[in-house]
Amino acid sequence: MNSLRIPPALRVLLRPTLSACAPACQARWSSSESSSSTPKIPSPIPLVPDVETFLTVIGRDLKEHAAKIPSWEALFTLSSDQMRELGIEPPRSRRYLLRWRQRFAEGRFGPGGDFKYVQDGKADLKVLEVDKDPLTRERYVVNVPEGQKVEETPWDELVRVNGYKVKGPHTVVGPYALPVPGKAGAKVTVTEGMWEDRRGHKVDGGERRQAEVRFKRRVAERKALREKQGFY
Repeated sequence: MNSLRIPPALRVLLRPTLSACAPACQARWSSSESSSSTPKIPSPIPLVPDVETFLTVIGRDLKEHAAKIPSWEALFTLSSDQMRELGIEPPRSRRYLLRWRQRFAEGRFGPGGDFKYVQDGKADLKVLEVDKDPLTRERYVVNVPEGQKVEETPWDELVRVNGYKVKGPHTVVGPYALPVPGKAGAKVTVTEGMWEDRRGHKVDGGERRQAEVRFKRRVAERKALREKQGFY
């Protein structure tokens, strides 16, 4: 028996249309989009326990807007439009905040982001000496509880930190590390802008105006040279 052949015109009519499945499709798409776009809210870290400290360390005067953001959850869920409604201006400040928010959620912190012991915005750093063999001694910078010596801290509670090193007998050097008078080690204090991405210095008005500014400068230099040579 010959198979039933459907004319091309009828085949088009019998094909399922997008409008027929639109409600169900749109429901699935909106559901998947909402689930995938749910922002990740990271936990605070010892150095950055709240909104105000976060805005302080990333700098660019964003700490002035700390009172406008009601909670840690709001900090990581507000959209750019919602930030604008709260009065966080200019737009580049919102973009900068959103970038740092993403970096923090990914665990990419600035100096001191791996500290475990921070009290009132201050962290103690000490020098840990380890004998690898009878002839080799290595020294590391570790974070210890406030006022506690390395010898008094259990081995499993010592936290080795990145970005800091030992210079000289017991001097700790690194970002925002200040020596403690009369004691070995250093202290790091939360400081405004300690994680800040510094803006580049604009030369001749920045990229958009560079050509225009430099052209006008060359014209002025040539004119001054002609006047100096007696050509008017």
